[in-house]
Amino acid sequence: MATSHSPSLPPLVEPAAELTPEEVQRYSRHVIIPEIGDIGQRRLKNAKVLVMGAGGLGSPALLYLAAAGVGTLGIVDDDTVELSNLQRQVIHGVSGVGRPKAQSARDAILELNPHVDVRLHEVHLDSSNALEIFEGYDLILDGTDNFATRYLVNDAAAILGKPYVWGSIFRFDGQVSVFWEKYGPTYRDVFPEPPPAGSVPSCGEGGVFGMLCAAIGASMVTEAVKLITGVGTTLLGRVQLYDALTATWREIKVSKDPEAAPITALTDYEAFCGVAPAASPGTDRTVTAPQLATMLAARNAGLRDFELIDVREAGEASIVSIPGARLIPQGRLLSGEAWGEVPRDREVVFHCKGGVRSANVLAAALDAGFSNVKHLDGGVLAWVRDVDPEQPVY
Repeated sequence: MATSHSPSLPPLVEPAAELTPEEVQRYSRHVIIPEIGDIGQRRLKNAKVLVMGAGGLGSPALLYLAAAGVGTLGIVDDDTVELSNLQRQVIHGVSGVGRPKAQSARDAILELNPHVDVRLHEVHLDSSNALEIFEGYDLILDGTDNFATRYLVNDAAAILGKPYVWGSIFRFDGQVSVFWEKYGPTYRDVFPEPPPAGSVPSCGEGGVFGMLCAAIGASMVTEAVKLITGVGTTLLGRVQLYDALTATWREIKVSKDPEAAPITALTDYEAFCGVAPAASPGTDRTVTAPQLATMLAARNAGLRDFELIDVREAGEASIVSIPGARLIPQGRLLSGEAWGEVPRDREVVFHCKGGVRSANVLAAALDAGFSNVKHLDGGVLAWVRDVDPEQPVY
């Protein structure tokens, strides 16, 4: 990656006509900062910012954008609040468990600042709707945890000529940058190719240090406010790296790849990242949780011989596991590293959390020449629901 210097950028948004007396009082600590002042605050009031997800990074980002006085906030999220979210997704509370995340986030935003116009996009972002949704906003914040969405956001923003702030977290590490094809590098200049499918666990698979979300989310909002108001030097051309374990920040400088093809159209990002859903394995390749319980009982009685392989991460298995399963994380299997640990002389059943990873591993096993392989429909969540409800879920 070549070095570059962050260019001086003009304010992204024109100022609104005026602040009301109540708004002057509300935002007075901004207004009295010379670099922000009345005009900067009116730019924030006039700004339309879209936040991808009301999760770990979206939670602090939405709250601080609302508190700062951003006039219009859009939320793209089609998920629901789960108890395990509350460890880090601070925009939600216990009363929100089971509710759509976008609606829960909207209520928290309006409780904090009723002047904000909150727009909900309770859809799964894909190539069919990204450009239409993005068109109505000045700036996008992307804190999603999958590569397909990151490339989609990058390409849609580049096609529309819009800047976006990117943030990423995993366990104790965080990253932040600003991408704007018009003035500097994009996400593709930093990451030209996605990592091999299954090689990088998601936060739901590998975990995340809850407080890290606040540090990275706040840094993302800092960049957003600077872009909107035109103050300071943004992270365009730089990637900021934070290690929470050592409490250290560092940065790397990046620049546009002069040989990269221009981004002119959206594509199939699931296929690009190698994570397109595996073809349905069919009922002959699937076992239910009650069927697996019967199989395990027969194995324990010496009446049946098969291998049960858990393809989750070790941390997930420490929370809840199926007795008698052997752990081989999917990344080691999809890379080809661990096929030698899978027996070919007897039946094999793969399982994961919900059935998606095990279906992908099953498809890869068939491609690798295994024939007597199946997977658990619904994963360990189905096992807890149908067989062992005393175990925890996550």
